[in-house]
Amino acid sequence: MDPAATREIFKKVRQVELRTRRLVTDALAGEYHSVFKGRGMDFDEVREYSPGDEVRLIDWNVTARTGIPFIKKLREERELTILLAVDVSASGHFGSLTQSKQELSAEVASVLAFSAIRNRDKVGLLLFTDQIEQYLPPTKGRHHVLRVIREILYHTPQRRGTDVAAALDFCNDVQRRRAVVFVLSDFIESPDAFERLRRQLRLTNKRHDLVLLHLRDRHEEQLPNLGLVTLEDPETGQVMEIDTASHSVRQTFSRLAQERMDQFRRAARQAGVDTLELRTGESYVQALYTFFKNRASRRL
Repeated sequence: MDPAATREIFKKVRQVELRTRRLVTDALAGEYHSVFKGRGMDFDEVREYSPGDEVRLIDWNVTARTGIPFIKKLREERELTILLAVDVSASGHFGSLTQSKQELSAEVASVLAFSAIRNRDKVGLLLFTDQIEQYLPPTKGRHHVLRVIREILYHTPQRRGTDVAAALDFCNDVQRRRAVVFVLSDFIESPDAFERLRRQLRLTNKRHDLVLLHLRDRHEEQLPNLGLVTLEDPETGQVMEIDTASHSVRQTFSRLAQERMDQFRRAARQAGVDTLELRTGESYVQALYTFFKNRASRRL
């Protein structure tokens, strides 16, 4: 690779790191820790029973052997595995404001990854289109997170389309132990794919703690009045010319976008999966903070 290009990649990744690590330190680390718990409780040691201790914690084998009541001391198995499943299909390059959906995805994934390693959790990465593009097994450390950011920003996909259900199926195959799976996508798929997606969401949510981060851009939902324009579907390559000055054309566009949104929300709701909607060009910090806080309060 050209040295100048290498320096530019390093600079971009470093900018994302500096921006998102500060957010983790200042705002989100505590909420992350409170909402995502470990897999359960591990045995630590035994000690003599004291009045007020829970009877159900008595270790009957040690008690029988010593003739003195002993109880088990437990500690939380804190370590988690975080798997970031990131959609890198062609529609992610779209961004009508100051940020593309791909750039938003990299920043949010960075926040989640740095929150995870701050809590000594492992982080894995799955990049997908309508096929599996790349998989980085979960591990720890800053250098690994920097690679995660770099791959999201600069991976060159082999395909253009989107298949979230196939990505979830892959997650279930490679991640046998329970993990927290974040899917970052615009969930722009063909209408007939949503029933298959709903089934896969339900299956994955039973095996893992599944969270959907829905990345959106307002100009994919509402056309501006720009007169006659040529649009290309980034995932199919289909080109069409439309008159955005026509009120009925803009209405139809918005209606179809809303129907697609409703279909996605219905699939997630029926599968019992938590979702968070994030928009390009808008701050995601408060949205993440509120999402974590609300999720933690529901689990108390």
